[in-house]
Amino acid sequence: MKNQAYRMTMLFDFYGDLLTDRQKEFYDLYYNDDLSLAEIAENYDITRQGVRDIIVRAERTLEDVEEKTGLIRRFHETKEIAAQIRGICQELDALNGRRFRDELLNGLCRRLDEAVTQLERE
Repeated sequence: MKNQAYRMTMLFDFYGDLLTDRQKEFYDLYYNDDLSLAEIAENYDITRQGVRDIIVRAERTLEDVEEKTGLIRRFHETKEIAAQIRGICQELDALNGRRFRDELLNGLCRRLDEAVTQLERE
C-alpha cells in the first residue's frame, strides 16, 4: 500500500494542476492528509460514494496523463542514471587520489559532479 500511496502522491505532484479544484481538494485530503472517504464526505456534506467517485475520476485522469507522457517514469530513470554517474565519478576520484593525483582528472570529476547535481535539481 505504501507504494500505491507514493505513486498517487507523485501523480498529484506532477499532474495535479490538471484536475478540477474539487478533485484536487478531495485527492489531497485523501492521499496527503490521510482522511477517510467518510470524513471527507462528512466535511463536505456529500455521500461517501460521491467522494469516492470524485477521487477515482481524479486518479484515472492522472494515470492517463502519466501513461501518455511518462514523465514520472523518466524522472525515476533520470534519478537512477544520475546516481550511477555520481558513483562512477566517486570511483574515478578515489582512483585518481590513490594512483594518479592528476589535477586535470580531479577537475573533470568535480565538473561532472556539479553537472549531476544540476541535473538532479531540474
